[in-house]
Amino acid sequence: MTSVADARFPDARPLAADIDVFGLTHQGRVRKLNQDQFLIASLHKALQIHHTSLPREQLGELVSESRGFFCMVADGVGGRPGGERASGTALQAIADWAVNAMRFHYHNDPVSESAYLQDLSDAVLRSHEAIRARAAGTATTLTMVMFRWPRAYLVHVGDSRCYRLREGRLEQLSKDQTMAQALVDAGVMRPDDADASRWKHVLSSALGAAEAMPAISVHDHRWDDAMLLCTDGLTKHVGDDEIRDLLGTIKSSEEICRTLIDRTLERGATDNVTVVAGRLRERTGESIEPGSTPR
Repeated sequence: MTSVADARFPDARPLAADIDVFGLTHQGRVRKLNQDQFLIASLHKALQIHHTSLPREQLGELVSESRGFFCMVADGVGGRPGGERASGTALQAIADWAVNAMRFHYHNDPVSESAYLQDLSDAVLRSHEAIRARAAGTATTLTMVMFRWPRAYLVHVGDSRCYRLREGRLEQLSKDQTMAQALVDAGVMRPDDADASRWKHVLSSALGAAEAMPAISVHDHRWDDAMLLCTDGLTKHVGDDEIRDLLGTIKSSEEICRTLIDRTLERGATDNVTVVAGRLRERTGESIEPGSTPR
């Protein structure tokens, strides 16, 4: 399916009003603490005025349209004490990097993209070291999507997931970093047996753990895509078919998140659960501003 924006304005760059994103987290019905964390943020150029003779109202709001948008979820590993510190430290470290990486958000070109990916990989490893220094003995997953239209950069460590719905087809863009998946990859275990395996929720990689192996991938992003980030507290109770149906029929990101959390709670919510949903609102031809092209 091609939206109005795709067909008539293929280079249209999303504006703030086009973005519909929402996140929600819940402790669940079993765990005493919520060690999940999420963060949704946009990046802007801004001018901070310290002193001026000009009236403030004359200057207006000196903040640019978004130069990037990112969403993150993190899940403190295994309910260990301090898991919330690990997940919080990971998000804080990536947020600090994002502020200082603004130079990569000015232009989209192959040279800057290569440098951007390397810098992003370094940032994830720095967050790994920050956890080991500030929250020793704890660990966390991290799944993040950084949007620089028309690209989506996925960063993944652990078993929190990133899903994309495109043209009615749900695809898991992330790959679980678990012992069960490692056995499947090695040909020792059949994919159909992985879900029932005792190794399904044993991580082979996590930030702050003995080994962290961040996976970074680049994807194209379309107007009609719907995205979902979630911790495994959701996927323990809600299957891919249900996720696909909800993303395909509910057009509000907030309603998607609330529906998924409610279903998880109805089914026992044995773990903390966090979801972040996002999509672009369909534009009419009249709502697309002239010159709204990628910068």
